[in-house]
Amino acid sequence: GVCGEYIPISDTLSYGFEIGIFMENNTQWEQLREKLNQYINVDLKEIIISNARNKENITKIKVRPVMLKNELVYQVSSFKGKQVFHENVDAETLADKCTNWLQNDFGQMEVHHEQGTLICLSNKKGTVTVKEKKTVNVQPSKQGKAENVRNYAQSGEEKMFTEERLQELSHNRKKKYILEENIPVGFLIDLGVQTPQGKIIHSAYDKFRQINRFLEFVEDVMPALEEREVIRILDFGCGKSYLTFAIYHYLHELKKKDVQIIGLDLKEDVIAHCNKLKDKYGYTNLQFLTGDIKDYTGQDEVDMVVTLHACDVATDYALYKALKWNARVILSVPCCHHEVNRQIGSEELAPMLKYGIVKDRMAALATDSLRALLLEKEGYDTQLLEFIDMTHTPKNILIRAVKRTKMISAAKQKELVKQEEDFTKFLGIHTTLQKLLGE
Repeated sequence: GVCGEYIPISDTLSYGFEIGIFMENNTQWEQLREKLNQYINVDLKEIIISNARNKENITKIKVRPVMLKNELVYQVSSFKGKQVFHENVDAETLADKCTNWLQNDFGQMEVHHEQGTLICLSNKKGTVTVKEKKTVNVQPSKQGKAENVRNYAQSGEEKMFTEERLQELSHNRKKKYILEENIPVGFLIDLGVQTPQGKIIHSAYDKFRQINRFLEFVEDVMPALEEREVIRILDFGCGKSYLTFAIYHYLHELKKKDVQIIGLDLKEDVIAHCNKLKDKYGYTNLQFLTGDIKDYTGQDEVDMVVTLHACDVATDYALYKALKWNARVILSVPCCHHEVNRQIGSEELAPMLKYGIVKDRMAALATDSLRALLLEKEGYDTQLLEFIDMTHTPKNILIRAVKRTKMISAAKQKELVKQEEDFTKFLGIHTTLQKLLGE
């Protein structure tokens, strides 16, 4: 149950439920910080900071506790448009940050905890209202590292509760996948990822993780596609079509969306096999075609373009096709960067470029950074993201581009054009995507 009464903020330390209104000064902000210290521990559920005063910057912040390398830390997720930025901080730093955010940048903070809820409201005049609802008969755990929490003098149910909470927060707990383990899926079985019982084949576990990681990216961009009655997707260089089948299964079978998906690849035998499988599963709105990316002209309208490891300039042709179709979403994992590797040259970078392995990596990073810049210039919000951990594949950068709903300013457009000119001049490169856009 919940019980309480109204009291001044100065008396909050001795009461279980309080509302306080106070004017901005250092002592009172310190009192808020002390109150937050009571909530920032292993029993914290979530902190939500909202009502941003500047809508152009970070608009919302969410905080949750996690166990990282046997230490209790707090993951801060900051939302700016469609981007999310993450950092992990300790309890003391988090209390300072929350106080400063409420004092300077946001109008509301909700702290949800096993022992109760703390609601803090502030306005531009410096007036702050704090409301606390305490849950009866819940003992907060002490904050700090996991070993300190475990050493906390507990008994019986309280100790059991804390241990379960630590396990719940652990980063080492079993990951929840979109396509779950032990649930058989036809295409995963036929493509050698699962056994007929749904077990993941050991040698294919990296592929299973890769498929699920890609579906997480698809899930993230769904808001850009929600209004489409039929979502049209083209997968260039689909190969054995692990991802093509996965996207169809996720969108059509799990999310019940109307989709039309085409997979395109040069290998006739692979395409024939994929068509047999899609007929077997009854995937009527999925088809596979033999063809070259740069010559493909079969569609007038595409909502999402996917490329996984399209080699070298094939990625550029795929991105160009996506731009010509005005696709709302582009998800591209490039492969090989021979074109820029052959061109790249700079006296200032000579100490790096004389080493083959460094030159290879420099060419790859330069190519994909330029691709992202060109997509941004063409009207997309772009990000370069880690597709899968480097221990599994070095080809791990994913370009995610989502069509903007609003045009950028002329000044910003001019800035992007200058960045392209300066960047390519410095490195001595001119890419296929630039040539195609120039034409």
